[in-house]
Amino acid sequence: MTEIIQSFYVMLAQVWRDGVLDISVSRLMLALGVFLFFAALRGLFTRFVLRRLERITERTETEFDDLLRDAIEEPLKLLFLVMGVFFAEGTLGLTGLPAEIADKILRSLLAIVIFSTLHAALPPVFFGLRRIEELLSKEIVRWLMTIARWGIILTGAATVLQIWGIQIGPIIAGFGLFGVAVALGAQDLFKNLLGGVSILVERRFKIGDWVRVEGIVEGTVEDIGFRSTRIRRFDQVPVVVPNNFFADYALINFSEMNYRRIFWQIGVEYQTSSDQLRDICGRIRSWLEDNPNFISDDRVPCLIFVDGFNDSSIDIMVYCFTETTDWQAWLTHKQDLAYAIKEIVEGAGTGFAFPSRTIYHAQGSLPLAEIFEPPEG
Repeated sequence: MTEIIQSFYVMLAQVWRDGVLDISVSRLMLALGVFLFFAALRGLFTRFVLRRLERITERTETEFDDLLRDAIEEPLKLLFLVMGVFFAEGTLGLTGLPAEIADKILRSLLAIVIFSTLHAALPPVFFGLRRIEELLSKEIVRWLMTIARWGIILTGAATVLQIWGIQIGPIIAGFGLFGVAVALGAQDLFKNLLGGVSILVERRFKIGDWVRVEGIVEGTVEDIGFRSTRIRRFDQVPVVVPNNFFADYALINFSEMNYRRIFWQIGVEYQTSSDQLRDICGRIRSWLEDNPNFISDDRVPCLIFVDGFNDSSIDIMVYCFTETTDWQAWLTHKQDLAYAIKEIVEGAGTGFAFPSRTIYHAQGSLPLAEIFEPPEG
């Protein structure tokens, strides 16, 4: 019995000493303890330091420090875990192939920490450089930020591949050949990309603008992408339009209006006298000049004239502009003008014309046609 127990003890000691990959269980437990220590340290750092920093930044009025805090929070948490892996690996004393693999893992983790920090730092950096939006536009800055993000991600991936001995040169060359093949069959894609660039560089429109492409779409711009632009029509239906349409077709940007026009042809009855016509035109012009919502100076024309003789009416042209370009406010001012014109026309003693036809029956010597009566029987 003693020999059995001694044999079991020897076997247990051998397993404890050899462990996994010639690493003793005691060293494995020590490495795990080191890693858990840094994990606990990460929790304490998050609980006390980062939360304290969060309370400080919440009391400030600027947004930059909030973005900076959010940018460094996740990379710092990851850094504690990488440090735990690093010191845990040091306690294991690996040699040979395991040491080489562990070294590559650590280098990869450090590369991930570095490039994730750069990726997270983009929002505060672009926020600090928000003045460039005055030179370019918000859409171009958003595009540049997207390109920078993908550049960091691809560079980080290439760095990790290099650490593991994977040459990226042949991969890039392969993508180049693949890109040539794709380019031959994706000419419309590149046309849309160039169209998107021209939209932003030439500042044809921006998010929130009311635009119309004749025969294509009309509505409010919601998003400008690399390949297409999303426009929401006034019936609230979203429409995705390829960017090349904005380069190949005439584009009307109503949001760039300085003022908003009202153009009417008002028909009055033919019984209206010349004095009544002069009175109507003069009173409409005076009403527009006295109303601050309408423009009556030299900035834009304000035209009130008898414009022509129609089939059933004498036409008066009303051509004027409102100070506002907002659609709802414009409709309100347009309605006020309509009420005023109706009161002016009725006050002048005349009325509005409507399509009519007068038939004259001449009294002549021609006898009336006899009514045919069929014979009886």
